[in-house]
Amino acid sequence: MNLLIRWSVFFIGLMIFSLGITMTINVQHLGIHPWDVLNVAMFNRIGLSIGTWAVIISCFLIVISWLLDKSYIKLGTFFNAVLVGAFVDLYMWLDFLPKASGNTWIDIAIMLSGIVLMGLGGGIYNAAGVGSGPRDGFMLSIADKTGASIGRIRIITESLVLVLGLLLGGPVFIVTFIFTFIQSPIFQVTYLKLGRLINTMEERYVNNRAIS
Repeated sequence: MNLLIRWSVFFIGLMIFSLGITMTINVQHLGIHPWDVLNVAMFNRIGLSIGTWAVIISCFLIVISWLLDKSYIKLGTFFNAVLVGAFVDLYMWLDFLPKASGNTWIDIAIMLSGIVLMGLGGGIYNAAGVGSGPRDGFMLSIADKTGASIGRIRIITESLVLVLGLLLGGPVFIVTFIFTFIQSPIFQVTYLKLGRLINTMEERYVNNRAIS
């Protein structure tokens, strides 16, 4: 029962997170998250699909993390690597989400909605506790090996990814540089509150089984 709750929360979080990514990509002229800048740039340069590049890059990061520190690699990490890209491609194929309208304020509203969904979805699937995402695991393993702070490693890593994506012609604009400042607080609040809720539910479940 406990695993059922955690995995259900995990998959719901991934679906919401991927929904947010797709919404931001639909208004990419405003700028998107550094990792998505790279995915879109690779799609524009080589082809395949944006989701496929998300999967390829995630698998590459998992390999590096595995070599550096296996402790951050769990079953959920592999599901994350595959499903986020798959969901993004699915949402884009279904074509039901709002797209760039030509009206700046409407496009900003779409972008902000996408960022909020990414923050919520990321907090939800991480709260499930079944494995760090490939990017998180990659940055955490580097932080452990170098002794540098996680925040510093995140800034350096995402800056390098952003530069690479920019050089490849990815969509970089104002929102790219403020993305984290909007998404991170939403992620943190969701992660902490839902994590406590899941732990409380587990405790009650264990206590009820003990009583019965």
